[in-house]
Amino acid sequence: MSALQIAQDAAANINPGLAAIGYGLAAIGPGIGVGLIFSSVISGTARQPEARGVLLSLAWTTFAIVEVLALIGFVVYFIATAGA
Repeated sequence: MSALQIAQDAAANINPGLAAIGYGLAAIGPGIGVGLIFSSVISGTARQPEARGVLLSLAWTTFAIVEVLALIGFVVYFIATAGA
């Protein structure tokens, strides 16, 4: 039995309530990540105000990357509950 087949069988037998709880728990990580990103920008801007532009552009880039993780979790939730 391949790993792909095991994953497909697990996705077919998932409880929609457990999938919702799993997505909720998975959303905690990106939430914490976004908070850390922008708190670092605020701290860096307070220490070196002339670096504000560079810090903000880097922050928005990393914010987008972190939010993609949350969106992937959202899509996986709907895929898992589509069969139910």
